[in-house]
Amino acid sequence: MPTTDSPRAAGVTAAVPPAGPELAAGESARTVDLPGLGLVVRSGPGDPDAEPALCVHGLGGSSQNWSALMARLAGTVAAEALDLPGFGYSPPPDDGNYSIAGHARAVVRLLDAERRGPVHLFGNSLGGAVAVKVAAARPDLVRTLTLVSPAMPEVPPQFTAWPTALASVPGLPQLYMRATRGWSIEQRTAALLALCYGDPSVVDGPTRAAAMAEYQRRLDLPYFWDVMIRSTRGIVNAYTLSGQHALWRQAERVLAPTLLVFGGRDRLVSARTARRAARTFRDARLLTIPDSGHVAMMEHPDLVAQAFRDLRYEVAHRGGTPEGIADGRDAAVAGGVGSGAGAQNGPNSPTSTAATGS
Repeated sequence: MPTTDSPRAAGVTAAVPPAGPELAAGESARTVDLPGLGLVVRSGPGDPDAEPALCVHGLGGSSQNWSALMARLAGTVAAEALDLPGFGYSPPPDDGNYSIAGHARAVVRLLDAERRGPVHLFGNSLGGAVAVKVAAARPDLVRTLTLVSPAMPEVPPQFTAWPTALASVPGLPQLYMRATRGWSIEQRTAALLALCYGDPSVVDGPTRAAAMAEYQRRLDLPYFWDVMIRSTRGIVNAYTLSGQHALWRQAERVLAPTLLVFGGRDRLVSARTARRAARTFRDARLLTIPDSGHVAMMEHPDLVAQAFRDLRYEVAHRGGTPEGIADGRDAAVAGGVGSGAGAQNGPNSPTSTAATGS
């Protein structure tokens, strides 16, 4: 992701159309139009002049996945979340690029256009892999990095993640659609919640109803399956890259202080990834939530919010800006990769110990 792929001209913003996203209390939304790209951006409640944060959702998700966490961080940062191209209320990109690099380029273009960086960058699942690429290639844009169950390569993936990975195989999505043609939206939503949550029963009735309505809206989009299949292939393809473009090599290059959040009941990303990530990122601290699934920021937002506040407090009081954050462009290359020292984590780190969710 060369820096030349990130135009610095400011984007043109416009009001979200009437059929825009459902907003939580205190939230607002807008669209940002860039050449060949339109992004819907959700702003959380709180002081808009606070330190900026940007959140990137996972496969099949949207900016709404971050509402609970943004509400809890309202007094800490000015948090925003985007709908990646083709997801949520953002239209597909003109170039049809749904690779991790393509999504990362969209994030960089947004930050460059609005000149919000450096931000506290958050990413979940696919969004976590996207955030790693952004932090590695453009350290000048990232103040801290928080990764919730990031989709980092794991070979072989755990058994419960295979159905998602197989969605990238030509022909199999069509077989799945035929096999599940008779499923109700209630069944589809229940299956999705069971995959993503450690305990799906924590999702109350109104939230479940809203999830069903949103799932149906997405299914009705003419490009829904194309975006899902191509984005899944993007993840699988990223897992096969070697050399400087490999995600783990890029993780070694990340300069920003990094918070890693993993769930003990995650059916998509295993604990093996947590251990490797804690060793790989240069300046890492690890939070494991035994009762959480794949979306800890939705299932345990209080724990994630507190861990981030601990990270921010630690960074603010250890003196100075982390090396390379202010002028890291000189080291950025296509893909943002390089060799790095071992992760600096341990029992004295404020969020290194496992936390039990309520």
